[in-house]
Amino acid sequence: MEEPDAAPLPSRLARLLSALFYGTCSFLIVLVNKALLTTYGFPSPIVLGIGQMATTIMILYVFKLNKIIHFPDFDKKIPGKLFPLPLLYVGNHISGLSSTSKLSLPMFTVLRKFTIPFTLLLEAIILGTQYSLNIILSVLAIVLGAFIAAGSDLTFNLEGYVFVFLNDIFTAANGVYTKQKMDPKELGKYGVLFYNACFMLIPTVIISVSTGDFQQATEFRHWKNVLFIIQFLLSCLLGFLLMYSTALCSYYNSALTTAVVGAIKNVSVAYIGMLVGGDYIFSLLNFIGLNICMAGGLRYSFLTLSSQLKPKQPVDEESIPLDLRR
Repeated sequence: MEEPDAAPLPSRLARLLSALFYGTCSFLIVLVNKALLTTYGFPSPIVLGIGQMATTIMILYVFKLNKIIHFPDFDKKIPGKLFPLPLLYVGNHISGLSSTSKLSLPMFTVLRKFTIPFTLLLEAIILGTQYSLNIILSVLAIVLGAFIAAGSDLTFNLEGYVFVFLNDIFTAANGVYTKQKMDPKELGKYGVLFYNACFMLIPTVIISVSTGDFQQATEFRHWKNVLFIIQFLLSCLLGFLLMYSTALCSYYNSALTTAVVGAIKNVSVAYIGMLVGGDYIFSLLNFIGLNICMAGGLRYSFLTLSSQLKPKQPVDEESIPLDLRR
C-alpha cells in the first residue's frame, strides 16, 4: 500500500503546526480528565470514552454532509482495511482514561514515556525503521528516569501501573498502524477516525452496560452540577480534537514525532501536577527520577525535531537513519 509520504512532502510549517496542535490538545485533555475522574470522582472512564467516540462520529458526519471534509462511504472492505486499528483505538481510550484516574499526574506522565521505546520498537518491526545512537541513548535516559521515579513512587497503585503500561503499548501500536493506514487514496485520515469510532462505539456500550459501569455513571451525583457537565462536554470535544490532532501529526510527520511531542508536553504536565491535583507525594529519589526522565525526553525531542527543521542539503540518503528521513 502506498504511504502518504509518497505524496509531495508537507511544508515545515504544516509539520510544526500539526505537532503544536497535538501537544496542546494532549496537554488540555489530561488536565480535564484528571479533574473529572479524580476531583469529581466520576466512576466510569468507559462512559467518558463513549462520549468522546460519539462526539467524533457526530462532528465528522456533519462535516461530511456539509462537504467540509471527505471520506469514503461504508463498504464491506473497510473493516479489513482498518484492522487492527479499532481494537487498538478502544484499548488506547479505555486504558488511558483508567490510568489517569488511578495515578498522580507526575507519575502518569513519567510512565507514559514508555510509549517512546514501544513506538521505536514497533516502527522497527512493522515499518523497518532504524535509529541513530543519539536517539537510542536519549530513550535509555527516559526509561532510566522512569524506573527511578516509579521505584520510589509513594502513591504506588498496581492497577494504575498496569493500565498505564497497556496504554503505552496501545498508543504506540495505534500511532504506527495509523501512519501505515492513512493512505489518501484509501480511507484517509478522516475515514480512519470516523470508522474507528463507529466500529468500536457499540461494543464499548455493550461492555459498559453489561458490567454495570453505565449504571454507575448514570447514577453519578454530579449530573446536576453545571461545572461538571461543562467539563464533561469539554472532555468529549477534546477527545475528538486529540484523535484528530494525533492523526494529523502522524500524517504530516510520523508516529515517532507524535511520541516526541507527547514527551515535550509531559514535561509541563508533570511539574504542574506537583502543584495541583493533591495526589503527588514528594520524595527526593522520585523527584530525581522525574528530572532524569524529563531531561532525556527534552534531549530526545531536540534531536528528532531539529533534524526535521534542518535545511535540506544534497547528502547521501543511505547515511541518514530512516526515522529522520520523514
